[in-house]
Amino acid sequence: MLFTKDGLQWQISKSKKVLEEKIWLKDEETPANLVTEKLDEVLASEKFSEISVISAINHFSVVEEGFDQHDLGYDLIAYNADVKKDSEELMLSVNKKFGVQFYYSFPKDYYQKIKALEVPVHFNFSGEKFLNSLNVKNRKEIHVNLYHQQAEFFAIENKKLVLYNNLDATSEVDFLYFIMFTLSKIDFGITETYFYIYGETTENETFISEMQKFVPNLKIVFDNLHKKNFVLA
Repeated sequence: MLFTKDGLQWQISKSKKVLEEKIWLKDEETPANLVTEKLDEVLASEKFSEISVISAINHFSVVEEGFDQHDLGYDLIAYNADVKKDSEELMLSVNKKFGVQFYYSFPKDYYQKIKALEVPVHFNFSGEKFLNSLNVKNRKEIHVNLYHQQAEFFAIENKKLVLYNNLDATSEVDFLYFIMFTLSKIDFGITETYFYIYGETTENETFISEMQKFVPNLKIVFDNLHKKNFVLA
């Protein structure tokens, strides 16, 4: 299962073969509790042997691996988002490949519903899974993972993590200019930086076409297709 800010996507698999895939996104016409309704629906649909949960909800903080003051997790997240301790579960995801760890919060209601099934569950943050999948070189790189109405990206220089962000992207052009502004702040020149795009590329054609006007080194690495999803793979 993949949780985004306003959506839920799931794949039901058996023997590594995807049998079913669905995605639900909230908008002005859907019920306010759409994600809760669809979560209840999928959890009651079958008897699962195990569940994998990926959260791309942008309540997070990134620190160096080994930071152990876990009681500060909510406070760290609060620098980036309006976190509510009483309704959000504090989670930790460690990336040894780049020596960082992510604190992230996940809605307690969803957490309790999933745990109540009493089957093995693996929780992870989308940023950690994305970062762990990257193959990087000794140069300046931007890796962008696109969702529906949301995006996350890493800035990496000489195989070292410089920056991570995860934000709403309802306006593809606004998100493009946010990335360009970020590049100027971290001294990543457009001509010397290599851009790699993953995820919902078809859904974000405007973003990619606009980026191609500015960026000479751009490659689409993974395009999500039916039953083939970059984060859920």
